[in-house]
Amino acid sequence: MAYTVISTRGSRYDLSKTSINNIPFHQVGIVFGAGILPNGLPTPYLQHRIDTAIKLYRAHRINILLMSGDNSTVNHNEPLVMENYALSQGVPSKDIVVDDAGFDTYDSCYRAHVIFKLTSATLISQGYHLPRAMTTCKAIGIENIGVVAIHPTRDYTVDYILREFLSTDKMVFQLTFKPRPTILGPSLPL
Repeated sequence: MAYTVISTRGSRYDLSKTSINNIPFHQVGIVFGAGILPNGLPTPYLQHRIDTAIKLYRAHRINILLMSGDNSTVNHNEPLVMENYALSQGVPSKDIVVDDAGFDTYDSCYRAHVIFKLTSATLISQGYHLPRAMTTCKAIGIENIGVVAIHPTRDYTVDYILREFLSTDKMVFQLTFKPRPTILGPSLPL
């Protein structure tokens, strides 16, 4: 985990510490799923990610929001919830792309490169997740920067930090053996 944090330090941006105008432009911002509530709304974690992406979009730091999340069951469709939230905040549908098979960070990065043909992107997530996401995307072929999701208070718990340690071990395995994601599909270049 220390490697991912140190190796991505110079390309992670926190809007509470830097002007949005200092964020380098990328055509696409990848927003990673983070769960939905039983009422069909995004979890606070996911809402912070989408709100940050919208802020970057409005500041012309990204032009397209790639919403990548889990759509594995009829009652759990993160990308649809993400898209609906962004639409409700005024982002036009033409600037939202949905990836229904981003079941984990590796699948999201792999599919972004192979399906959507991305070679560079801005990644949007919480600070504890960004180093792993950035390392994964770079190893797969996507040059990137990361932007920490805006949050009014510190919104991560010890459980999330512990989960990140385990997920980093999983990342090492995935990047070593490069398994195909659960679902691929046809190319849809952005």
